[in-house]
Amino acid sequence: MRQFLILILISISICSCTKSPTILVKTNGEQVQISDSIEKNKELEDFISPYRERIQEEMSAVLSYTPKAMFKSDAQLNTPLGNMMSDAVLEMANPIFEKRTGHKIDVVILNYGGIRSGINAGEVTTRTAYNIMPFENEVAVAELASEELKALVNYLVKNKVAHPIAGLQITLNAEGLLKEVKVNGEHIQNKSYYVATSDYLIKGGDHMEFFKKSKSVHSLDYKLRNLFIDYFKKKDTIAPKQDNRFTKLEN
Repeated sequence: MRQFLILILISISICSCTKSPTILVKTNGEQVQISDSIEKNKELEDFISPYRERIQEEMSAVLSYTPKAMFKSDAQLNTPLGNMMSDAVLEMANPIFEKRTGHKIDVVILNYGGIRSGINAGEVTTRTAYNIMPFENEVAVAELASEELKALVNYLVKNKVAHPIAGLQITLNAEGLLKEVKVNGEHIQNKSYYVATSDYLIKGGDHMEFFKKSKSVHSLDYKLRNLFIDYFKKKDTIAPKQDNRFTKLEN
């Protein structure tokens, strides 16, 4: 009995020594205005400086050249900037997709809102790619039935903005209604189409609900920003034009 009581007392003693869990009960903070008046921390500055210089050097690396400035607001339905972006995706992503699946990419669609900057005339640098595509989005390819591809076309017709597209030829009549649509020169057939886009849009982003009905989805593990960097490196001069991939008849 005595030994039993001793064990109980030891157990109580051990439990009483156990620390109570720490619970956050209050936080304090203040707003600090960041300006040049704040004195630099020399030790921190010396530590960061080599990394900053290296990053600046890489970001300023000249990859290509463009003779004319390009902005997403240059036209209503298709723009040189948007055409360059969608054509770049088709050119750079298609060999990867075809090697992995045996299929070719039929159509490319990106979103107008995802273009975050234009490209000024002159040198095209790594920073240019970061400016137009600052997000971490990757290329994804959706297998769409013909009905979903038609829904994609209807989305473009309804929006009437210059979403970057490739592989499609859409013609509107003078009233802005769909007159004709072709995929790489052919009318839409009752078959699957492979549409390259971003992993954001393929989840239904920007109200592209038709992607939620994809028959299959293939991730290429290729960031759009890196794709544009590779594309710029490949091209000595970038000079895309506005063309007939999405047009509206005057009369």
